[in-house]
Formats: sequence, structure tokens, C-alpha cells
Amino acid sequence: MENEYWAYDTTSISSYSESLKQVKYGMNKDHDPLPQINLALLFGEDSGLPFYYRKLAGNISDISTLKKLLADLKQLDFGKVKLVMDRGFYSEANINAIYQNNLKFLIATKVSLKFVRKELDKVRDSIKTRTNYNSIYQLYSHSTAIEWNYSQTRPRKGDVIKDTRRMYLHIYYSSEKALEHESRFNLMLDQLEAELTSGNRKPENEKQYAKYFELSDTPVRGIKIIPKQDAITRAEKDYGFFALLSNDIKDPIIALEIYRNKDLVEKAFGNLKERLNLRRTAVSSESSLDGKLFVQFIALIFMSHLKKTMADKGLFQNYTMQELLDELDVIEAFENPGKALQVGEVTKKQEGLYTNLGVDPPSTL
Repeated sequence: MENEYWAYDTTSISSYSESLKQVKYGMNKDHDPLPQINLALLFGEDSGLPFYYRKLAGNISDISTLKKLLADLKQLDFGKVKLVMDRGFYSEANINAIYQNNLKFLIATKVSLKFVRKELDKVRDSIKTRTNYNSIYQLYSHSTAIEWNYSQTRPRKGDVIKDTRRMYLHIYYSSEKALEHESRFNLMLDQLEAELTSGNRKPENEKQYAKYFELSDTPVRGIKIIPKQDAITRAEKDYGFFALLSNDIKDPIIALEIYRNKDLVEKAFGNLKERLNLRRTAVSSESSLDGKLFVQFIALIFMSHLKKTMADKGLFQNYTMQELLDELDVIEAFENPGKALQVGEVTKKQEGLYTNLGVDPPSTL
């Protein structure tokens, strides 16, 4: 649909078979200790429909997938493109690539980035005012226009174009998120301290050990773990804050609403894995995998359309999606080659459901 934002995200799908070319060990988002493929999906926020998917090797990170997406969109000759993404896709190279392709974007980013922290420090103590409060989302927000240091390398000419681009930084504070961040941070510190105490250090956590703890080793007392309180206090200052970047949306609440609608794609992944049984690939050949993904994608389109129609017509007040399908599933049909389809009895209730879904009720005997 024109002017809608497209939610872009990836998920991991586990596989028992390691014979598939793209099955690799990577960051499994379901914490499943199996090799995986990754699946990328584009989902229209207004249309409520998925319209692009691509399988990826299981060890491909989210950041590195964006340039291929931009190349595909250009190849498909899409005009006005607006992307919404989580912070896993943020990098300077990706933002530059989006500007280079003249696209609009909305993306989450870490508050620890230097240019974000610079603006956050300006409003950290003043953001919590009545003027900045939104009662619907129960949070405070502040927006400011900033300049992005744009750069583009031109391989043929061997030079680099440097310029500035305007974008909007939206900063939010939520007391609910502050409690969530505090709990998550303390759990992380507990885990790090337990690993240090037991001696079961993990290579991926070495930076965190050094950042938040100091170790001293004495012959008498052994290893002593001392928290670095200054570093912990600095981290605690950011409890409850989060940030969004956009080169299109000036209003922080509109930006937040569009970003939260991104959970459409996350729910679509849930439908693929649970309702359409794609948590595991359950195939051992490339052609079977390609066929399964294609059929599942077509099924997801039908499911997504059904879900949006049910929501628009208020049908979720009386039915879950499964209950609605079960209500229509009891209608019998008999097909004889060369003859018209014979449909059994259809109740008034079932006719009403067909009408609400925009489908002509079937002709009965």
C-alpha cells in the first residue's frame, strides 16, 4: 500500500539435517542448540501482508543482510520505500546505504552510541515533564533534529563523498522499562559473577568481565571479585531510556506507533513456526527446502489476510482464528470430476462469517 512502512526482520529456523548448503551454527533466536538457516521477511504494516522472503545462511548476522535487501528492492523497481527495523540492523554502513538509495527509514538504536548519548545527556534530567508525557503509552518523549555524517565510497572513481544528512532522533523514558532494564542488568551481572567464581569463563563475555569486574588473586584468599561500581553506575543511568532514528518522521509518538507495529513481522514468524509448523525445517534436500518455504510463505499470506480482516470486522471479539476456521470446516463438500461442486448445509451463522470475510457464501443444494 502506498506510503506504508515495511517491517523488516529475520528469524532462525532449526534443522536436524546438516546436508543443506545454508545450514550453519549461528545466533539461534529460539535458543535451540541445532544448526539453522535464517529467514528474512518484509511485512507491510498497513496492508498486514508479507510480500518478500529470502533464506539466508545460518551464520549471517542481521546487519549484513540489509544491503542485499536494498539491491533486491532496486531490482524489483519499487518506488517509495519506507523501512522499519530493530537495532540489530543498525550500523553506519547501513544508514549510509539507505541514504544512498534515497529510502525512508525508522530504526531503533543503542543509547550508548556517542551521538545518541550526547543528545540524551542534554535532556536526561529534563525529559520527565508533563509536556513530554504521553498517557496512552505512559512514557516521556523528546525529539531533536540532528545531522548525520554521510559518506559514500565510489569504487570507479576511487574517492569518497562526504556530506551531512538531516535525521530525527527520538528519545524516550519509560519507568516500566527502567524496572525491566534494572532486572535484566542485575541478572546479567549475577551470571557474569557466577562464571568468574566457578572459573567457567565464556569467550564472548570477556569484554563484560573486564568492564564490570576487577579480579585480584592472592595466595591466601584466592580469586577475589570486585565490582567496578563506577561502570555499573554509568550503566544504571540509562535505565528506562531508548531511542529511535528516522529521516522521515518528526513526531516521536507517531514514530513509536509505527515502530511498535513492527511486531506484525514477529507475530508472522510465530505463525510460521507454530501454526504452520516451521520451527524445524524437517527436510534434507535443497529443492524440498525451497518448496516448503514457498508453500509456507503463500500460506502466511492467506493467514495474514484472514487475521487483518478478522481484526477490521471485530471478529476477534467472538472467535480466535482457529475457532473461526473450525466453524467453517464442518461444512461438507463433494467434488466429482466434470460435475459442479456439491456443498452441504450452510447455517446463517456461517453465511455471516463468509460475508464478514468478504467471501461469497458457497451455493448449497
